[in-house]
Amino acid sequence: MSEALDQSVLNQAFVNARTTNKFTGRDVPDALILQLYELMKWGPTSMNCQPGHYVMVKSEAAKQRLIPALMPGNRDKTLGAPVTVIVATDTRFYENLSSQFPANPKAGEMFESSAELSRVTAFRNGTLQGAYLILAARMLGLDCGPMSGFDNRAVDAEFFPEGRYQSNFLVNIGFGDPAGNHPRGPRLAFDQAVEVV
Repeated sequence: MSEALDQSVLNQAFVNARTTNKFTGRDVPDALILQLYELMKWGPTSMNCQPGHYVMVKSEAAKQRLIPALMPGNRDKTLGAPVTVIVATDTRFYENLSSQFPANPKAGEMFESSAELSRVTAFRNGTLQGAYLILAARMLGLDCGPMSGFDNRAVDAEFFPEGRYQSNFLVNIGFGDPAGNHPRGPRLAFDQAVEVV
């Protein structure tokens, strides 16, 4: 049975964590990016389908390919982030299910035969994996700035021209500069958001 984690861990992952808009100049080394994936990949997905696909936009050349697709308010903070992750979904995730979900080696067939089931499953679980990425990054001492505010079709045309992957959202990651934080917004109260039935 799992035990509750120390409050300091909860603070780092949730309570004190902020959406980061400004980053220090400190680099995010490739070894840390690898460590990030090796941690977040353990988050559960339905039937272990794992449709997430991640492009770590790190080089200046790659950033310049991404910037035109962003709304103006997201451009400077993206240029200032050491890494911008394109969180995407693999539209053919089911091709891996025979090895990823050995409990049912033919599980992929039901997704291959239903475009709608495949689309919904990929989007739901890919989004979930993007959330795992944010939490894993925070646990490794990184700060995150998740973003909408971009043209998905432009990103897909630039980074996924073959059409297999589809962008969902972006996450700037690095070491945050608190000077860029906005005042923290309130959260809904328990009785506004939760029903216990």
